[in-house]
Amino acid sequence: MSRLRVRIKDKRVGALVKAFLKSGVFTELGNKEETLTGTPQGGILSPLLANIALSALDDHFDQQWHGEMGTKDRRYKRRKKGLGNWRLVRYADDFVIMVSGDRHHAEALREEVTAVLAPLGLRLAPEKTRVVHIDEGFTFLGFDIRRMLKPGTSKYYVYTKPSKKAIASIKDKVKAKTYRSTRHLGLDELILSLNRSLAGWANYFRHGVSKATFGAIDDFVWGRLMRWIRAKYAGRTGLSMKELRRRFCDQGWRFAYNGVAFTGASSVSVTRYRHRGNTIATPWTPKPAATAGG
Repeated sequence: MSRLRVRIKDKRVGALVKAFLKSGVFTELGNKEETLTGTPQGGILSPLLANIALSALDDHFDQQWHGEMGTKDRRYKRRKKGLGNWRLVRYADDFVIMVSGDRHHAEALREEVTAVLAPLGLRLAPEKTRVVHIDEGFTFLGFDIRRMLKPGTSKYYVYTKPSKKAIASIKDKVKAKTYRSTRHLGLDELILSLNRSLAGWANYFRHGVSKATFGAIDDFVWGRLMRWIRAKYAGRTGLSMKELRRRFCDQGWRFAYNGVAFTGASSVSVTRYRHRGNTIATPWTPKPAATAGG
């Protein structure tokens, strides 16, 4: 609340947030339980307040960066002295600290983060916090990030790909949409629903090495659709693959029905994203004062 009041001066807004925090929760049995600390998981204020609370972490590492590592020359001198360099990347309550140095530098930073969070009543989750080398890779915001040898070369690059968990999640959603309980739907309705889900998922993962993954997902969905169609339209004599292609495909083996064609995840173009975080404009970035001529 003290960090909230720094930014928001309206006491009525502060009182409303405080009321949310103290409102308690209803259990599955309908009983009310008091909330003594924190916010209920899944609450509408939880991610917003986590963002505000953890801005203390941003402030701490931002001061370090500008005071000790802000220029290429400073970072070079630190390396010559055996010191590490690092940057914090945070999204709500998920963050990663990228360290250029040795393992002991990263281990010390974990203790440093613990010390910064303690006054806020927060602590690191041991099962979600670990120190890894970039060659081992790590998962952040649904992406697997890892340095690997580029096939056919002797050069190493950092690859950003959809994580196994993210791939399993979209596959589970496809399975649910193509289960036997959905056979009452029209094929055009099902294709439209799948297109929307796959396009939404692919748009999130388009800024990475995702082309092969998108193709593999589409192959998986095609197989599920094929079995769904054969089960729905089998009839007494069954439905051969030749008949399936003639009745339900328009271009090659692409499924289409009543003017709705299956486009899948591959319809979303992959564009590698490169942007310096400190060049993204924010609403509270001070603007230079304007001078009026006369």
